[in-house]
Amino acid sequence: VQLQASGGGLVQAGDSLRLSCVDPGRTFGFHNMGWFRQAPGKEREVVSAISYDGRRTYYTDSVKGRFTISRDNAKNTVYLQMNSLKPEDTAVYYCARNYGVYVSPNIKSYEDWGQGTQVTVSS
Repeated sequence: VQLQASGGGLVQAGDSLRLSCVDPGRTFGFHNMGWFRQAPGKEREVVSAISYDGRRTYYTDSVKGRFTISRDNAKNTVYLQMNSLKPEDTAVYYCARNYGVYVSPNIKSYEDWGQGTQVTVSS
């Protein structure tokens, strides 16, 4: 069952965007979730992750203080609020599930990748 990310777009540096990822499955509330991004010519990297209950989160250093991950288990949706966007945030953003016990920054522990959404930040 494919996750569906949306909310990307073309913005200027300093602007904000909120990405959404809808999980059409029936077990969303039991899984940790993560947001990732892949810029042209670069490897996919973890951006942020959240536990199944929303109580624990992880952020990569470059987005700390600017991005906020959250989830609404009633809507089967995980969000990524992105503020103070920078040109270096330009990438395709993806969401994925993690079936482990702990919130993990290890990209290899994530599965069920959905289609990404393009975020482009102009200077």
